[in-house]
Amino acid sequence: MSQAPKLLNEKKYNKLIIVLSVVIPIAVAILFGVKIPNVEPLSFLPPIYASTNALTALVLILAFIAVKKGNIKLHKQLVTFALVLSALFLLMYVAYHMTSDSTKYGGEGLVMYFYYFILITHIVLSIVVIPFVLITFVRGLTNQVERHKRIAKITFPLWLYVAVTGVVVYIMISPYYV
Repeated sequence: MSQAPKLLNEKKYNKLIIVLSVVIPIAVAILFGVKIPNVEPLSFLPPIYASTNALTALVLILAFIAVKKGNIKLHKQLVTFALVLSALFLLMYVAYHMTSDSTKYGGEGLVMYFYYFILITHIVLSIVVIPFVLITFVRGLTNQVERHKRIAKITFPLWLYVAVTGVVVYIMISPYYV
């Protein structure tokens, strides 16, 4: 397949990537402020979605190892699984915050500053990583190997950071859940 059909194929996805990259953060921000009345809080979800983040990090590392070993089929399966895990995390996270009040961090001193640094970078990068993940995925899907590799060098550490810091944030705030 020459480069022109690949680029045309990619262009089919670009509008969807743009829409999702804008709509997802806006929808999460809006839904974060929505409280469903008379619904039992889903207080069991935080350890589950933190575990989902941990599993996402592990799957991303396994996908990286698979591609380095030349196992492209396994790499594709693992990256697709990581994408599904990230979507499940997002659904659980939003569901939790629509039924429960936000938990305030109770730490003090330097640990508090560390927590807020991790939290803020996690939130910002979780928004920034969306188009990177989608573009990288589409370039892999459309078999644009060199372009995929170039952006994956940026996407992988960003996505891994978001997954790992999601776990760190949970561990640090978990003593303060009611």
